[in-house]
Amino acid sequence: MRVGLIGEKLGHSFSKPIHEQLTGEEYSLFPLSREEFPRFMERRDFDGINVTIPYKQDVIPFCAMVDQRARRIGAVNTIVNQNGILHGYNTDYDGFAELLAANRMDPAGKRALVLGCGGTSRTVRAVLSDLGAASVQVVSRHPQGDELSYPQALEQKDTQLIVNTTPAGMFPAVEEQPIDLSGFPRLEAVADVIYNPLRTRLLQQAESLGIPCANGLLMLVSQARAAAERFRGISIPRERGMEVCRALLEDKRNLVLIGMPMSGKSTLGKQLASRLGRKFLDTDEWIVSQEGMGIPEIFQKYGEPGFREREHRAVRELSLKNGLVLATGGGAVLDPENVRNLRMNGLLLFIDRPLELLTVGKGRPLAKSPQEVEALYRQRYPIYQAACDRRIPNDAPPEQVLERLLSAGSVR
Repeated sequence: MRVGLIGEKLGHSFSKPIHEQLTGEEYSLFPLSREEFPRFMERRDFDGINVTIPYKQDVIPFCAMVDQRARRIGAVNTIVNQNGILHGYNTDYDGFAELLAANRMDPAGKRALVLGCGGTSRTVRAVLSDLGAASVQVVSRHPQGDELSYPQALEQKDTQLIVNTTPAGMFPAVEEQPIDLSGFPRLEAVADVIYNPLRTRLLQQAESLGIPCANGLLMLVSQARAAAERFRGISIPRERGMEVCRALLEDKRNLVLIGMPMSGKSTLGKQLASRLGRKFLDTDEWIVSQEGMGIPEIFQKYGEPGFREREHRAVRELSLKNGLVLATGGGAVLDPENVRNLRMNGLLLFIDRPLELLTVGKGRPLAKSPQEVEALYRQRYPIYQAACDRRIPNDAPPEQVLERLLSAGSVR
């Protein structure tokens, strides 16, 4: 059976590993330019395809049958080839409904804003309406009809649910955020259909405000499960989809070690990477390799501001990667932007080594004496606490601390 995904840019799609884990069978990626797209559809050289940006509407004329739900939404993301006859479906609907249910985001009676007006937006609106949302308003950069502009959206102070269906914040433009959440005092939940990075700027702000939120990874897996059932004529249990989602999150998420200089981040990080079969990187080592000189030399030549600038670039570049164990310099999290970047794809683990066990010197420009170490500790400890997702005490034998790290890094 020849199944796969079509879209314009698929280099960072997670669909292939998801489908192959769900079914154990091959799944291909077919990146298509606008010129290639119609020829591909006319050849029909596939048994089933999923469809992503920008072709969810463009495939409809090629389908002899479009099911009622997909026709109502006006977007098709799953096509089954039955003896040369193309049947179109919308399994994004199933995916978004599962995302809401799994995260206990009940839209019934709620006032919702949906950011964006494309095919995914139409799917999200259909789900919200079917689940009894009190109102669903669309927000667009170029509003038409009843759509709201972004300034108008900020005036909707009674909004309780926001769903982002735009690409704002998606790799590689990860700094983008479609809307500021601080102006919605009644906001109860935020969903972002983006899954790369795992935590967009929008979701990070929701977390900082204490608002329940979710990315689009489970939506992606759940729509894939529904599509695979149609492709192959099989039933895949819901729990299997949840298992694949957890495994994918664990595989793609970086484990980021933060904490004081000489707290054991690099040593533990290498051990953790070895146990997990992952690549280990260290931001300080990365800077040294890029600059061709050691950290003390960089401090001497460029001063601390020059080092921090290089550290910022290293953090920005490494944070875009997936599946790393990443040890950071002791001062990396002093920069809030570094923290935001590390949190995009990373779980931040604070290696909390007691002050009396921290060693001095060893090429550390800011920790050359016990007094300097203590001053840094007092200054930075609350910053580490605020930045981390989980705190890992490093006050036991290394084997025990490693087990603590393994447990903290697991999503199972």
